[in-house]
Amino acid sequence: MKILVTDDSKMARRMLIKTLKEFITQNDEILQAENGEECVAIYKEQKPDLVFLDLTMPIMDGFEALKYLKLYDKDAKVVVVSADIQKGSLDRVRESGAIDFVKKPIDASKMELIFQKIGE
Repeated sequence: MKILVTDDSKMARRMLIKTLKEFITQNDEILQAENGEECVAIYKEQKPDLVFLDLTMPIMDGFEALKYLKLYDKDAKVVVVSADIQKGSLDRVRESGAIDFVKKPIDASKMELIFQKIGE
């Protein structure tokens, strides 16, 4: 499985990856992007099975990236991980096709639910 972790914060990516490693094997590959534009480019090149996406990032935010990912691949599995948990943001993300919205920081119990949801 290929997993793309997108966040402008290196620390946030590191923390998510640390939690993620409890649920994947050595054969799984973790890719990283620092903004939405990189995320979309990497997605098109690498075709990851799952994307973790922050909302607030420079260059292209997570809302725009999610829109482009779903236009490119309507079956893209995207989980938004953000500190922005306003109802408007939640609604917008769900309407755009994210499979889940998780408040930062993501912990093992939340990660387990995500993997149950995607059936991996």
